Amino acid sequence: MRRLFFAALIYLALGPVLGRVHRFPFDNLTQSAAARPLIFAPQTRGPMRFVRGWHLVSPHSYFGGFSGLARIGPGTFQLIGDNGYAAQLTMDSSGRFAAVHIRPLPTPYGRPATKSMADTEALFVDPALGQAWIALEGINQIWRLDSDLATIEARRRLPEPRWPVNRGAEAMARLADGRTVVFSEGADDNPHGTEALLYTGDPAAPGPPPIRFFYDARGKGLASDAAALPDGRLLLVHRRLGFDPVFTTIISIVDPADIAKDAVVRSQTIGRVPRPLAENYEGAAVTVEQGRTWLWLASDDNFNAWQRSLLLQFELVDLPPANPPDSKKAARKPAA
Repeated sequence: MRRLFFAALIYLALGPVLGRVHRFPFDNLTQSAAARPLIFAPQTRGPMRFVRGWHLVSPHSYFGGFSGLARIGPGTFQLIGDNGYAAQLTMDSSGRFAAVHIRPLPTPYGRPATKSMADTEALFVDPALGQAWIALEGINQIWRLDSDLATIEARRRLPEPRWPVNRGAEAMARLADGRTVVFSEGADDNPHGTEALLYTGDPAAPGPPPIRFFYDARGKGLASDAAALPDGRLLLVHRRLGFDPVFTTIISIVDPADIAKDAVVRSQTIGRVPRPLAENYEGAAVTVEQGRTWLWLASDDNFNAWQRSLLLQFELVDLPPANPPDSKKAARKPAA
């Protein structure tokens, strides 16, 4: 009975139409959005300190469901939703959006997006060329798009065995050395953790097979996004479902040096989203500006009336060193 109740909670929390293209009797395609400031005091302690945040709203029928985030310029954010739409927002110094561009992501051969082809769950952008990589959970693929998000330049299937449709590619980031890490949300054919992949080349183009490893979250929840840190490590966002609050977001750091074939990798917690700001955070980006490191988080409202599309800014300060002396080895081979 408890398992059935918890399953019902997840269904209600994430909505019955996760990942599908949302249709309305009368579409509103108005290209506008607003950022309503959140009332929550900045934090001054800990390695992850809340700075400010906004509730994002728009009359556009396809605005929301954000599952991927990139900061592509001063004040400019690129968001993608699990409904197959992208929103590029440019914020001015007063906290208002000076430019808004909401549009559907491209599809192969120009066909209308199906439910599976709309389920985009992760994003990273090349800061030099502007090309974007997206992970699609429904069809188990990674695509490379041009800088305008108008053309699919390359696409590649994830290796077999296929990750479950609702437990597939959920978090993805490019490391400083050019490698790409992809975490599944819950592909768990190994008892030591969920499956993850490390690509040494372009994950959307033909190339050598990725290195498979396993991520042991140790109770933090399911991986919902990832972002590269300036020191070469990887920041990982976890989503844990509960009762009060429904969503708990825990942030940790993974050391890519621990990744090896079939290794079990663990992470070190650095903080969590404050309880008053609890939401379903699925998008993350890390930037360095004026010598300071910022973490940006975006939430997926699942197009539910009781959820919100939030954008939060944190400062990362005095992060713990890699593999601290008093910790156990972070990665190990699964037991035979």
